[in-house]
Amino acid sequence: MKMTFRWYGKSDSIPLGYIRQIPNMSGVVTAVYDVPVGEVWTKDKIAELKKLCDNESLEMEVIESVPVHEDIKLGKPTRDKLIANYARTIRNLGEFGVKCICYNFMPVFDWLRTDLKTVAPDGSNSLSYNHETLMKLDPKNLHLPGWDESYTTAQLNGLLDEYKNVTHGKLFENLVYFLKGIMPACDETGINMAIHPDDPPWDMFGLPRIITGADSYDRMIAAVPDKHNGFTFCTGSLGAGRSNDLPAMAEKYADRIYFAHIRQLKYCGSSDFTEAGHLTAAGDLDVYAIVKGLVKGGFDGYVRPDHGRNIWGEDGKPGYGLYDRALGAAYLNGLFEAIEKESK
Repeated sequence: MKMTFRWYGKSDSIPLGYIRQIPNMSGVVTAVYDVPVGEVWTKDKIAELKKLCDNESLEMEVIESVPVHEDIKLGKPTRDKLIANYARTIRNLGEFGVKCICYNFMPVFDWLRTDLKTVAPDGSNSLSYNHETLMKLDPKNLHLPGWDESYTTAQLNGLLDEYKNVTHGKLFENLVYFLKGIMPACDETGINMAIHPDDPPWDMFGLPRIITGADSYDRMIAAVPDKHNGFTFCTGSLGAGRSNDLPAMAEKYADRIYFAHIRQLKYCGSSDFTEAGHLTAAGDLDVYAIVKGLVKGGFDGYVRPDHGRNIWGEDGKPGYGLYDRALGAAYLNGLFEAIEKESK
């Protein structure tokens, strides 16, 4: 296991020097953020990013994310050129020591929350989701916390119209087409593709969601058995689906889980949730059992403490402050050390 930390590049308010001070932190999970989706990440931009990490003795082995263009998800004629660009980006990243790429195949919205700063009884604040609140929103005039500037209203409405005829089956076919197009580049470079589950794992605004639990994992492996086709095991995204048995999934798919996002949820009703501190006692996910499942299954990938709270007066990027994620890393380090020693 390698412990990592999400870092948003030079614009991130958290200096790499601070991240380096977190015990057992091997490196950062980052990306090139100023290249339009669908274009190739050039070697000079990747080199510049890696140099920043190298200067602080932090590895840059995981990229999150190389976004997948909507034309690929929609299966448009332009997808072949876009997939070729994606494959070139994979090859360029491979030259700089990247081992894993996290990506998602969620149509239009890559995550959905209704409040970015829900205040807990202890005074901390975190991301939360309320299904009733979301369903009251008008998809034709949509404003979401943390998401409003992703598309103009006209662009969003155009995309929603284009997806009207895209079924779950068709979206999955387009995912398989994409993966088969990039697997040769992964085989050449040794880079593992780790798909992030849908967040939350159910359909939204008529848009299909296809990476939601064990059945979709099995289907992906059967369709593209290449070992470079794997998963980002996000406990928060999968955990929002109450039927998912996370410890069992962690053990079963450990050899295909190349990246683990570990965070905690506190359930509020049948589908609502608030994100909480990482400890098992802080929420409704058994983080201890999840880590035990990963270790038992032989997991040997990358881990990062996911979505922390804002604590101790910090007013950081929602979900991505320093202090609570550092505490989460310390907790996860302890769990892995103890469970790994017990399993020997």
